[in-house]
This record gives sequence, C-alpha cells and structure tokens, in this order.
Amino acid sequence: MSERNRGEGRPSRDSGGEGAGSGLPAAQSVRCRVIAAAPLLAWLALLVPVGWLAASTALAQAEKLVAVVKEQSAADRDAQKVQGRIDAIDDETEKLLGDYRQLKSETESFDAYSKQLTTQIKSQVEEIDRTIAEMAEIETTTREVLPMMQNMLDTLARFVELDVPFLLEERSKRVATMKEMMTRADVSVSEKYRRIVEAYVVEMEYGRTIEAYEDKLGGGDDRTVQLLRIGRVSLLYQTMDGKETGYWDADKKAWVVDNDYAHAFKEGTHVAKKLGAPDILIAPIPAPKEDS
Repeated sequence: MSERNRGEGRPSRDSGGEGAGSGLPAAQSVRCRVIAAAPLLAWLALLVPVGWLAASTALAQAEKLVAVVKEQSAADRDAQKVQGRIDAIDDETEKLLGDYRQLKSETESFDAYSKQLTTQIKSQVEEIDRTIAEMAEIETTTREVLPMMQNMLDTLARFVELDVPFLLEERSKRVATMKEMMTRADVSVSEKYRRIVEAYVVEMEYGRTIEAYEDKLGGGDDRTVQLLRIGRVSLLYQTMDGKETGYWDADKKAWVVDNDYAHAFKEGTHVAKKLGAPDILIAPIPAPKEDS
C-alpha cells in the first residue's frame, strides 16, 4: 500500500481533532471505526445467543433433574411406607398364626377332655339308674331282711342256751346286746346284719380252739373253778385245789365228777396256755346221735 493510502487509512495526530491535517471529515472517521469494529460485533452477536441457549438448556436440565430427584425421593418414601405396612402385616400374620395354633391345640385338648367327661357322665348316669333301681327295692329288701335277721338272732340265742355252758355270761350278754340293737332306729340295717354275722363267726371260732380260764361252775354251784374247753365237744373243770375234776354231760345237762380226767385236764391246760406242745388229749366226748 502507498504512503497515500496509509495516510488515508488513519487520521494525522496533528489534525486538531477534526482530521484537517489528513483532509478526511469527522463523520467518515467514525464510520471507519464502526466498519473496523463490525467483525467483532458480529462475533459477539453470534456468541451471546449461544451462551443464553446453553444457560437456558442447563437450567432446564437442572430443573428436570430436581424434579426427578424429588419424584424419586417421593417414590422412596412411599416404598418405605409400603414396606412398613408389609412388615406390620407380616408381624400381625405371625401373631395370628401363633394364636391359631394355640387355639387349635386348646381345642384338641378340650375335645379330648369333653370325650372323657362324656364317658364319665354316661357311667355316672348308669350308676344313678342302678342306684334308683336299688332304692326302689330297699323297702322290699328291708321287709325281707329284718325278719330274717330276727330269726338269725333267735336261733343264736337258742343255740347258746342249749350249747355247752362255757363263757355263758359273755355269750348271753352278746345276744342280749344284739336284741336291744334290733329295736334301735339309729342303727342301719347293714350294721345290724354285720353285728349278727360277727356273732356267728365268734361262735364258729369256739369250735376250732382250745381254751383254759377261770369262772364260776354254774348250774346252782357258785364255786370258782378252772375250766378247760376243747372245741365244743368237751368241757372239763377242776377245783382250784386240784382235788376234784369233772366234765359237762350234754345228755344229762349237768356236771359229772370224774377224777380220772385229772391228768388229762392238766395236760390240756398246758396246751391251751401254750405252756406245752400240742398233743393228743383224753377227754369225755358224747357219742353221736342220729337226728330224729
């Protein structure tokens, strides 16, 4: 470029502010500056919208991200609530299952107990029916038993009266006591029967034992003597001084003096008092008789 063109391109420093030295007017100088700055302004015009667009896009993305985070947080909270409800329902289910199992076990126990009670009740009902039937027969039974017991007692009294006269006072008193008992209303029928049977057992035992004791001779003789009972078949006596020995004669119903039995009496007394070993004893025994 020539010196002239370079001079036209920029004003002289000595132009005094209006470009008089270079020969260019002021308006043209301003235009030249604008033209020189035009490319820069074009680039700025292009850059500014791009920045705004990027900023707008970033802001939109940030808002969208915030919305997504909020939505996810809300979803997480809802999920926690749902899980809490699920856990509560699970706990309640476990509790209900435990209660069900316990109730089922109790029900089975009650069923077994109920069956057992049913069996017992059935047995008790049957027992009540039997008792009612027996009570209905009590009056008839009493009417039949009381006369029978009275006959048994009369027979026993007659037996003691006709039997060998050993322990006569004791046995007669026993019969008298039972006769008095038969008139008492405070003694049950079963007790009366038991006492009578007991008296029969005692009389039966006399026939299987041997006994020595002191007592009055009786039969109008009040002497105290030693008596030896051998079962019911023989009853001997001996005076306290040993000088007289005798036996009860069942045929004569009286005492018979017979000192030949003095030694047999002593041997029998030793056996009865367990002072000697059991041995064969000699005793007066009445001959058997045929029933008339």
